[in-house]
Amino acid sequence: MTIPYPSTAPATVVPPSGAPRPRLTFLGTGYLGATYAICFAELGYEVLGFDVDTAKIAKLAGGEVPFHEPGLDELLRKSLAAGRLRFSTSYQEVADFGDVHFICVGTPQRADSMAADLSYVESAVVGLSPHLTRKSLLVGKSTVPVGTTEWIEQLVRRHAPEESRVEVAWSPEFLQEGFAVEDVLRPNRVIFGVKSDWASAMLYSAHKGVFDLAVTEDREVPVVVTDFATAELVKVAANAFLATKISFINAMAEVCEASGADVTMLARAIGYDARIGNKFLRAGVGFGGGCLPKDIRAFQARAQELGVGEALRFLHEVDLINQRRRQRVVQLAAELLDRPYGPAGPDLSGCKVTVLGATFKPNSDDVRDSPALSVARKLSRSGATVTVYDPEGMDNAKLEVGDVGYAKSTAEAVTGSDLVCVLTEWEEFRNADPHALGAIAAARKIIDGRNCLDSAVWIAAGWQYRGMGRPIAE
Repeated sequence: MTIPYPSTAPATVVPPSGAPRPRLTFLGTGYLGATYAICFAELGYEVLGFDVDTAKIAKLAGGEVPFHEPGLDELLRKSLAAGRLRFSTSYQEVADFGDVHFICVGTPQRADSMAADLSYVESAVVGLSPHLTRKSLLVGKSTVPVGTTEWIEQLVRRHAPEESRVEVAWSPEFLQEGFAVEDVLRPNRVIFGVKSDWASAMLYSAHKGVFDLAVTEDREVPVVVTDFATAELVKVAANAFLATKISFINAMAEVCEASGADVTMLARAIGYDARIGNKFLRAGVGFGGGCLPKDIRAFQARAQELGVGEALRFLHEVDLINQRRRQRVVQLAAELLDRPYGPAGPDLSGCKVTVLGATFKPNSDDVRDSPALSVARKLSRSGATVTVYDPEGMDNAKLEVGDVGYAKSTAEAVTGSDLVCVLTEWEEFRNADPHALGAIAAARKIIDGRNCLDSAVWIAAGWQYRGMGRPIAE
């Protein structure tokens, strides 16, 4: 059922710890767990963040967020100073402290298949369960294959003391990197996958700070209370839909390139249809990051296990379209640099190419499965001398791609360049001065891999401009 809180809510439940509000723990302090821990402390909860990575815990305890997310550093220091937030590497401390334990560990793609690697989930549950000597609620937030919550219940039954009466629930997250603080404090929906009234009441209590904030701002937060399987499917289904929408417009970009149409105008026109909407309709080099690519692959793998693989066969094509867009940048580079494109790709030896962008999206330092870095690798392997610049992702990029050069600014990266590729739509790149950059580049040639530049302005400044799915300007 869906309940627009606070219209209806379950009866108040007393936390097993006896505290006025449930004490919350977050197992895993990567992007997901650290963001939730910090934001829930900001809402007034007593919060404990846990991780086996001692260096990460030391950073957080010292007031330093180990990744880039706008606004999070300030909230971390504020909650640490107020005493509402602390961090630990002790499962015993987590068990003694918490009423509601949120599992926020990573679920990467397995090295030997498309399936999700649940070893971090298993480690967290098995590590914590023996220490749970009183009633508590273990809640999954990580993106997992359907059926995982039932499996976690079995792990808890095997490893937790029988008298503890630990219950399990699932409440998926919907964070967008660059907007994560807002997504936690002001969610557009909250999902509770539960089996008991007590678990539902505990989850409501654990989210009361979110609901109270909504009341003060005259908003409602839809709460969907459902079963385990549906709660697990919500996140992967949403990601599959978004990935499909992105690949759809990129497929249209391929058609536009072949026919001379303009995909930006096409997207605008179909986006006016309320049934379609204009979000996630920007053609470019495709999606990346730590979620969409591995989630759609894990979804396909799980569907195969359930005997319904045919139902998600289209996601394989979604993935292929996404990968093709990266190679398309290399094809455009060969065209602009007047190099033939043979069966093994182009030979770009002697060409200096600038890649502006390393992160998979702006306002983040996340380079996981980044289209920008994938293209940088492809260009380098084609023989080009590649220089990369990104406002926030340089350190992480250097760990991922070591055979390219790195610059300290846009100007440094562009100086002497034969070709510029804009592959992450940072504001710094969108607002760059084409005249100033043209004066320091060896050649005024640019690929707008995100269709984020004002093409007329760049063309007027003397640049040979190529967008994704856009006609060649005469």
